[in-house]
Amino acid sequence: QVQLVESGGGLVQAGGSLRLSCAASGLSFSNRAMGWSRQVPGKDREFVGAISWSGGSTRYADSVKGRFTISRDNAKNTAYLQMNSLKPEDTAVYYCAASRAWSWQYDYWGQGTQVTVSS
Repeated sequence: QVQLVESGGGLVQAGGSLRLSCAASGLSFSNRAMGWSRQVPGKDREFVGAISWSGGSTRYADSVKGRFTISRDNAKNTAYLQMNSLKPEDTAVYYCAASRAWSWQYDYWGQGTQVTVSS
């Protein structure tokens, strides 16, 4: 059974930092891209960023570029989202996703973790 479990969310003041983790199990991790997205109630889910299976390639939404960094540890089956210089508009539920093997198409999603940035 595939499981993606996000952790690390919480309440932080504007300008602060958080690091989210996404622990994967039940799948082959090192041959899948990992992505992060976020959603605010009443709005569409927004792509945040993604990292290739080797970690050699990353992509980010313009809204987070230069502030957020995605990384992964294939030995730990875990992906990370380091969020710096947080803004109130970053408040959302953050989800991680795992792609199908050797693809950027996402098949599996976590349950999400809440990030709240106070002004």
